[in-house]
Amino acid sequence: MRSPSSLLTGILLTLCAGSIFSGQDALGKHLTSLVPVVEVIWGRYVFQTLIMTAYLSATTGRRFLKTRHPFLQVARGSMLLSATACMYFALSQVPLADATAVLFFAPILVTVLSVVILKERIGIHRISAVVAGFLGMLLVLRPGFGDIDPALFLALAASAFNACYLMLTRQLSGREDAASTQFNTTATGAVVLTIVVIPFWQTPDLPTLGLMLAIGTVGSLGHFTLVNAFSHAPASLLSPFLYVQVLTASLLSVGLFGDPLSPTMLVGTAILVASGLYIWWRENR
Repeated sequence: MRSPSSLLTGILLTLCAGSIFSGQDALGKHLTSLVPVVEVIWGRYVFQTLIMTAYLSATTGRRFLKTRHPFLQVARGSMLLSATACMYFALSQVPLADATAVLFFAPILVTVLSVVILKERIGIHRISAVVAGFLGMLLVLRPGFGDIDPALFLALAASAFNACYLMLTRQLSGREDAASTQFNTTATGAVVLTIVVIPFWQTPDLPTLGLMLAIGTVGSLGHFTLVNAFSHAPASLLSPFLYVQVLTASLLSVGLFGDPLSPTMLVGTAILVASGLYIWWRENR
């Protein structure tokens, strides 16, 4: 049984990780105004993979290069790459807060996919939470309240890809070496992007290159922080605290980019978060 101080440490580290991920997305949004979006994603994946490779080599030797489920690892990495690409293209056109709110529709989609793919059974409570979350997402998209920005559908696609990524992560959990899963999270994308980026490449100046290195470093830091948090407390306890990412994204959206927070977006975000938290609560009862 973990001590209260260990649980508190896990919670604080999770809050830090969520805030770090928001900072990473804010940095990515800024970079999309300096270089092509594909190049921004390339910078995030390549530098994060290099940092992860150095860390895993020092701590596990070559063990992380071996995998018992190569197809699942490639599929999982591809889902995350697709989610990242959709999210960054969305961030280049819409406020950070709006895109992040739509992205957090993913936990609700995971519940739906669990029923469709894994044939899990859910009751009326979680069905109601899924419906409420869908309505909250519609409020963020604002249909009927004004012109809907098509780029928000990219954020919605990112949410769907992220849900698939989470489902594949669940399938690999306990079946694959953790170090291998950590490495393959970005390794596939780094290889693919190094080829894809060639026709879009614009040689960055030193400050921009520094920011591209920073986005990979920040991503690695967020990952390490979250892994460390899970070593102090169970994921079932810590998962809801990741919603701090929505709050910090809203603050960064207003403070750094001067984006307005519309009433419908705030209400929709609140419903989305409440629905996700309720689903988490029902699953842990």
